[in-house]
Amino acid sequence: MKILVVGSGAREHTIIKALARDEEHHEILAAPGNAGITGDAEIVGLDPTNPKVVTEFALASDIDLVIIGPEAPLVAGVADRLRRENIPVFGPNRDAAALEGSKAFAKEIMSAASVPTGKAWSVSTKEELIAALESVGSPYVVKADGLAAGKGVLVTEDREAAIDHADFYLQHGDVLVEEFLSGPEVSLFFLSDGTHVVPLEPAQDYKRAFEQDLGPNTGGMGAYSPLPWLPDGFVQEVQSCIAQPTIDEMASRGTPFVGLLYCGLILTDEGVKVIEFNARFGDPETQVVLARLTSPLAPLLLAAATGSLDTQPAPIFSDDCAITVVLASEGYPENPITGREIFGLDTLEGSHQVTLAHAGTAWDQNHLLATGGRVLSVIATGATFDAARKSAYEALDAIELEGSHFRRDIALDIS
Repeated sequence: MKILVVGSGAREHTIIKALARDEEHHEILAAPGNAGITGDAEIVGLDPTNPKVVTEFALASDIDLVIIGPEAPLVAGVADRLRRENIPVFGPNRDAAALEGSKAFAKEIMSAASVPTGKAWSVSTKEELIAALESVGSPYVVKADGLAAGKGVLVTEDREAAIDHADFYLQHGDVLVEEFLSGPEVSLFFLSDGTHVVPLEPAQDYKRAFEQDLGPNTGGMGAYSPLPWLPDGFVQEVQSCIAQPTIDEMASRGTPFVGLLYCGLILTDEGVKVIEFNARFGDPETQVVLARLTSPLAPLLLAAATGSLDTQPAPIFSDDCAITVVLASEGYPENPITGREIFGLDTLEGSHQVTLAHAGTAWDQNHLLATGGRVLSVIATGATFDAARKSAYEALDAIELEGSHFRRDIALDIS
């Protein structure tokens, strides 16, 4: 197949590497890609959020499948334009992507589908905000209603901090105040063709910038899979009680969801509940989930894009333990310092236990530079988590980026 992967982050790099492992040889293109992706796919210089540009390129290049990685092109309607030209695309239309683009809309869908989730209050003024905070009590959970690159959520016992956070996002739209839910969190991905859902493997990510879950919220600093502590039947329960009802509700409204439904879940004393939905592969969880995938990826995504997911065999995953650790620029997430050179990646070439997924990197002549807050995902697999951790952190210690930081407690003490 000739496949166009839209996006420029570690998630897209990971998807490309997984596609390259398929027995069938694919011609893979990436738009706009990054420095690491240049070694695994042909780079196409186009605006990934411009529906007309992406579609015209796909038509002119005889693309068989478009895979949309990040949320911005989905909300911009890139998938809509591609589908109007009968180009198979893995990614929901704009209206369906509102499951991620609007947390208030997601809550509405969950209510209609009887999907378990926390109580929420949508507010548009400071007065409404104050009333909602007083109603829910501490700890306060405040979320931007729209897209915020993984940084729009604040959980705090500091009422003034909650108000300040909400004030910032109220300038751009509504804000949600939610009840605080306590328990371990799980990320579980489902492929959907608009009617059927197929689960991938669960993962857990680390959202705080620093060890022991300290510091500001980020887009994710690491993840691991599998989750040996999950109860038996967990995936089947989520599929029947959360994923399938959500897909059914979307279809009943005339906005079928085709693509990746990311279920951000929490295991409470009252059972599993949804924290949030995303409309695409999660980053950094994708890195560990696809690291364990041993069956072909492209046929699954094409089947989802063409409404035939029920004809495909279930995906197969290894028993390996996988972890990923994110190397971040100095100052991330608030004020990352970019433009510094990265050294040491050549020492990792040929490793069977470690792979790299580039996020914020670019070539400047022969110099590899950090161009974003999250720079690299170091992905390691092993028979045990201890083995995977050892490989990952040895690799990170070999990489040099001035001022960079990463968490050393990813998948620590997992049993």
